[in-house]
Amino acid sequence: MDDIVAQRLEIDTKLQREITKVGSLKESLQRSDELTKQMVSILTTFENRLIKLEEAIVPVYQETGNLQRCQDNTEKCLTLLDHAISFYHVTKEVENVIREGPSNDLHEYLNCLDKLQGAVEYFNKTHPASPELSAASLLFEQGKQALEKEFRTVLQRHSKPVSAMLILDLLGTDEEFADEELPTIEHLPERAVEELVAISKSNWLIDDSSSFLNVYATTRSNMLIKSLHGLREHLKSSSGGVLSMAATHSPALTTKHKHQRDTPTKRGGSMRRGLVMARRATEAIKKLSQHTVEAGKRQGTTSTDIKEEGSDVDVEFYVSGVTALLKLIQSEYQLMDGIIPEKLKRKVFDIMIQPAMENVVSEGELLANSVKRSIGRRDFSSVLSLFPVVKHLRTIKPEFDITLEGCQAPTRAKLASLVQNLNTTGARALEEFIEHIKNDPDKSSNMPRDGTVHELTRNTLLFLEQLAEYVEAAGAMLMIQDPSAQAQDPSKKRAKVAEYMTRVLSALGLNLNNKAETYSDVYLRAVFMLNNFNYILKTMQRSGLLDLVHEYNKEVKTYYADLILEQKRLYSESFSRVMTYIMEVRKPMSQQRTMSPEIKLKDKDRQNIKDKFTGFNKEMEDLFKIQKGYAIPDIDLQDSLTKDNKEFLLPPYKIFLDKYSNTNFTKNPHKYMKYSVDAVSAMLDKFFDASA
Repeated sequence: MDDIVAQRLEIDTKLQREITKVGSLKESLQRSDELTKQMVSILTTFENRLIKLEEAIVPVYQETGNLQRCQDNTEKCLTLLDHAISFYHVTKEVENVIREGPSNDLHEYLNCLDKLQGAVEYFNKTHPASPELSAASLLFEQGKQALEKEFRTVLQRHSKPVSAMLILDLLGTDEEFADEELPTIEHLPERAVEELVAISKSNWLIDDSSSFLNVYATTRSNMLIKSLHGLREHLKSSSGGVLSMAATHSPALTTKHKHQRDTPTKRGGSMRRGLVMARRATEAIKKLSQHTVEAGKRQGTTSTDIKEEGSDVDVEFYVSGVTALLKLIQSEYQLMDGIIPEKLKRKVFDIMIQPAMENVVSEGELLANSVKRSIGRRDFSSVLSLFPVVKHLRTIKPEFDITLEGCQAPTRAKLASLVQNLNTTGARALEEFIEHIKNDPDKSSNMPRDGTVHELTRNTLLFLEQLAEYVEAAGAMLMIQDPSAQAQDPSKKRAKVAEYMTRVLSALGLNLNNKAETYSDVYLRAVFMLNNFNYILKTMQRSGLLDLVHEYNKEVKTYYADLILEQKRLYSESFSRVMTYIMEVRKPMSQQRTMSPEIKLKDKDRQNIKDKFTGFNKEMEDLFKIQKGYAIPDIDLQDSLTKDNKEFLLPPYKIFLDKYSNTNFTKNPHKYMKYSVDAVSAMLDKFFDASA
């Protein structure tokens, strides 16, 4: 019971505390509501005041903005008026400068032209019919004309041909300059280039680009032509010729040179080799000139006529000129940087190089026409001039193609067309050469009286030697007639040249056989063929032709060796009449009857012995008289024949002489036994010696 009372009392206490807390909470809520109402009242009052403030300030702000815009418009209007008014005074402000021209102060002159251009554009838009436009336009046109004149004057005043020595330095660049920077050409002084660049950067000349481009292209083209002409004149007057350039560099090479190239180029090794080949061809032509004169005489043409009909193109000059042209146009293209706008460079470049390219092509065609005329005269010495030219053109054509990239198609095709023309001419000449060899006249008046090597043989082998120097070029020519051949395969070209040489040798052999038939002396005929076959074989071995020909036919050496042996055999038959007596082919006498001087011979036998010695002496003397007039120009062959003659004649003659030396067949043995073995040997030594 007490517990219940205690619990109830505790509960009542807690309830009383909770009621007290609730009362405090209600009082707090009441105070909060009052504060809220007060805050709302304050905010409402503040809002009302802000509305009243906005209503008072916004009209003021709007009015201020309008005033600011009016001020800005006024200032802009004044600026535009000042700008417009300035155009009306431009003509008077710049007139004196324009009248004086750009020579005094180029940059000020360009600024004045800028102002004039602005005035012209303004009046064109605003007052097209105004007198101010007419005045500004007239002065502007005069200014442009003066600027173009200044461009032309600066360009022409400072443009000079490149010296021949500097060009030779460029042509001579090779491994000797491997550690140095290559020499470059200074076409114009640096200040002149700066002036031209400043003028060209203005848009006025570019807008009238036709005249501007023609001025530049014509002026630089003339300098290009003069540079090449100066090189040609220098080479003509130089005693050392083109090949002396390696030792006579210009002073420019004593210092380092700035090396700048926009167009890829090779070093000068291939170009130098082209010049060397040209010199070799020139020397070969000189060697063949005698045959040309003889051919002319046979056809009733004098050497003077031939000379007059000959080519005016010197191979050495032409090859060096082509190379110089490549170097010069590469340098000219670099010069255009900054002076000619990029979009117009190729157009100007194309115009500028046309005359020089035309000269090169014209000279090449002149060379081809000269060769064609020479072929018609049966003079093939000039054909040799084609090989170094074609080889050199084929070597440098890739560089030309790179340099001419972007030019018009006809310009790019000029060199290729020239090479094709020269290839076709060369191919025809090579085929005509074979026909010439086959049909060379067999007149006895043209034959060497002593049976020496025929001029046709010498010239043919000399021609083939020169041909071997240009296997690639000659192979390309020959393959023109063989569409199935792969022109880019070097082995095919060598095989084609080897085949051609084999055909030439075959035609030469046939012609020599026909020529030999004109000799009435069959043994001189054998000597003639022997000399020629020996000359052919030894020349081919010495020059390396044999190795080349063996690529087509490996039996050539054996073939000529067999021919030489056969001609030696035929020649040895010239001793048959002499051998008839000492070999006692007729009326032989036994050894037993001639062993003792005590044996008495019959008159018939004694006369028989006398006849043998007399016959031998006579035949030997006749043979000596004839064969000392024979010629064996090759010392080795002459020694070989002399040795063969001695081995063939002396042993049987010694036996014959010993056989009858102790025989009492005459009271005067010296009358019949005129020649000892040594005397006969000495006679044989004097064979092939016209002075003996």
